[in-house]
Amino acid sequence: MIRLARSRRLAGATLIAAALLLSACSDKKDEYVERPVEELYNEAMDLVEKGEYYKAALAFDEVDRQHPYSVWATKAQLMNAYVLYERNKYPDALVALDRFIQLHPGNKDAPYAYYLKGLCYYEQVTDVARDQKMTEMALKSLQEVVDRYPASSYARDAKLKVDLTRDHLAGKEMNIARYYQKRDQWLAALNRYKIVVEQYQTTSHVPEALHRMVEIYLTLGLTEEAKKTAAVIGHNFPGSDWYEDTFSMVNTGQSATQAEKKDSGWFGWMW
Repeated sequence: MIRLARSRRLAGATLIAAALLLSACSDKKDEYVERPVEELYNEAMDLVEKGEYYKAALAFDEVDRQHPYSVWATKAQLMNAYVLYERNKYPDALVALDRFIQLHPGNKDAPYAYYLKGLCYYEQVTDVARDQKMTEMALKSLQEVVDRYPASSYARDAKLKVDLTRDHLAGKEMNIARYYQKRDQWLAALNRYKIVVEQYQTTSHVPEALHRMVEIYLTLGLTEEAKKTAAVIGHNFPGSDWYEDTFSMVNTGQSATQAEKKDSGWFGWMW
């Protein structure tokens, strides 16, 4: 029994010694070693060029940690946001970009920060059948680039993406309007088409929206409203695919909906 107890004490002492040794090694490994800022930054950029974005993010963090008041730290903050964007870590990238913009609003790279913020939202845009919150945020952020920095190299692409996001939002309204129209909910559909015509005037969906409005007006017996709306199509979109069908309806005084109902009651013509 005495030998066994002694053996246990020796084993315990050995384990404690091993733990202390590992702890010492760990402390030595994590020991802070300051390095020149240019060396740290260039190392991080090399990792970016290799596509090793996770390691690059850690390296840029180290630049900011060791040299927080240097010009390179400011660049590292923006590059850290960029590598998060490249890794599709959009929420984290947005946090980093908002921090950069807040800390350095007058920095020469601020236009790029705003543009990258817009891209983070833009690349999360979903199809029109789903929620369009990201599309709305993308539109807001990209429009901010156009408004704040119209002469920047990012404004042109931002403007193109603004037009695309607006067209996407108009498509969402059209999708909802068609849903209502298919179910004979005429006023609900009409209001949605009006939103497209009034709020998204430059999008590709306006000619169809006007055409559908003419259909609904004729269905409701509002002939004068149908003629006025058809005149808008004739004036603004004479070459549109919807032009001929619209005036054919107005001339007969009957919407395609009414004609199809008489024949079969089928609404598949709209889809």
